[in-house]
Amino acid sequence: QVQLVESGGGLVQAGGSLRLSCPASGRTLSNYVMAWFRQAPGKEREFVAVIMWSTGTTRYGDPAKGRFTISRDIAKNTVHLQMNSLKSEDTAVYYCAAGRSPNWPSIIYTSWGQGTQVTVSS
Repeated sequence: QVQLVESGGGLVQAGGSLRLSCPASGRTLSNYVMAWFRQAPGKEREFVAVIMWSTGTTRYGDPAKGRFTISRDIAKNTVHLQMNSLKSEDTAVYYCAAGRSPNWPSIIYTSWGQGTQVTVSS
C-alpha cells in the first residue's frame, strides 16, 4: 500500500497560483500512476490530472487544461500539481491518488491521501 500525504493547499485570490505536493511512501512507484482529484462541496469527486511515474506521460481533466501542470520528482518520490490562474470554481478539497494502469489510460486507484483544502476568493 502506498501512503500519501498532501500539502500546499490554502487561501488564494482569484488569478493566483498554488503548488500542491504529495510525497509517497511504502512502495516503489515505478509501476504506478499518480493523480490529483478534487471535490467541491455538494459535488462529486472530479478528475484533475494524472502522470505515469515511469514515463512522465500525463493526462488532464477539462478544468485543468491550460492552467494546471502535474509533475513528478523521482528523487523525492513526490508528485506536484502547479495551479495557475486560479478561479473561484477551483475551490475544493484536492486529493492525491496512486494506482495501477495495466491498460493505459484505464486506471485502478488503490491509495488515497486525506486531502488538502484549496480556497480561491473572488
